[in-house]
Amino acid sequence: MTRLSLVLGLSFLVLSLCPAHAEEEVFRPEAGKFPPLEKAHAYRGELVFQDHANRRGSIRVEGSGMFFRNDPHPFAMLPYGIVRYHGAPADLRDIPLGTVLHVRAYLPPDPKISAVPVLPVNNKKIDGNHNRGAGTAPAENHVLLLEDEPSHCLREKKVWKLKEVEIQNNEGIIAAVLEAKEGGDGKAAEEKLTFDAATRIWRGRECLGIEDLIAEGIWPSAGKKSLGDQAVLLGITWKPTPGGVFTRFHISDIWLDDAAMQRAARNQTAVHKAFIRSRWMPAWIDAVEYGKFGRAKVTATLFGGMDASLYADFNKDATVLMNASENTLKHAGGAYGPAHMASKGPILDVTKSSGEAPLGSSGIQIRFETDLIIEGIRPGRVVRVRPTSWPQVDVPREEYLGDGTFSHEDRFPTPAIFPKY
Repeated sequence: MTRLSLVLGLSFLVLSLCPAHAEEEVFRPEAGKFPPLEKAHAYRGELVFQDHANRRGSIRVEGSGMFFRNDPHPFAMLPYGIVRYHGAPADLRDIPLGTVLHVRAYLPPDPKISAVPVLPVNNKKIDGNHNRGAGTAPAENHVLLLEDEPSHCLREKKVWKLKEVEIQNNEGIIAAVLEAKEGGDGKAAEEKLTFDAATRIWRGRECLGIEDLIAEGIWPSAGKKSLGDQAVLLGITWKPTPGGVFTRFHISDIWLDDAAMQRAARNQTAVHKAFIRSRWMPAWIDAVEYGKFGRAKVTATLFGGMDASLYADFNKDATVLMNASENTLKHAGGAYGPAHMASKGPILDVTKSSGEAPLGSSGIQIRFETDLIIEGIRPGRVVRVRPTSWPQVDVPREEYLGDGTFSHEDRFPTPAIFPKY
């Protein structure tokens, strides 16, 4: 070995062992395991497209560059992924387009069956050029947690503190900082957000407009006024802004007090409870004990993020129906209703985990017995479960798979899905 080759070899060894050059850990969720939140990649952006039936959509991700130039970035909800809106459980269909959302997401668990494009694992570090900046198209596009601004602030125990308002003709700019609700250090960077006459102000049971705050003398009709660090929660969207400002967000709603926010959360909770009762509780299969002539005892973990009253309906001796589902939570074989081919039987046991359940899990496991086990109920598979006390209804065509004709290509519909007139 020459002296030069020895030096080069040692140099390579040092570089390969140096943490700065170590390969970044690649994490993918595993089947049958709820992934830890700390392993998720966090980003935020504007919801610009949604395909609620397939639990996917596109977000214009915020970067360091010109926001309007960022291409919509596809995402898919994990089967146990949680959506939060107005501080309450939600479905993707509940969130208006344009809403700015906070995202916690992972690489696709299985790239071969990803419902959205699969990107290089280091894509979040690649600069999109054209004044976009890095991070606007992360490969982590399978979402565990999708939440709007007030939901994010409530979970993180933060509030927006309003510094100053500048107004003209019922529209203008608010300067504010996002800080911890208790014990903020005052070091948070000030942000300027726009508002206009369509901005809703919620106070207790009232829904006010900008003109109401002006009439009460709380805000001026024109000019600037200090707001004295008033603590509020904000709904945030994005809209094109004049004056060459490309990444300034817009206020859709202001919640002035806890009573107003709690009222919004109650309303959204009621919407979601009705939705889940009609579509069934999602879960995955932990184990199946097969008996004779189609009998089986099935253990399943209910997914998290729902209102407690829904879980309360899963009691020992209660009768439930369990139907096979796809990872998008679509029912299998729903042409005659999801109950047509579902397995039915009594709950034998209900157990709850002792510690805090990981995000995505309810921590509740049910074990039920059926005399007719169906093919889709196997360990690791996603299912939907309905106590018989919930209403039996048919789901719309886009929310169930065709009987025996489904293929993974159906995830990306072509123009052929539209009727021929």
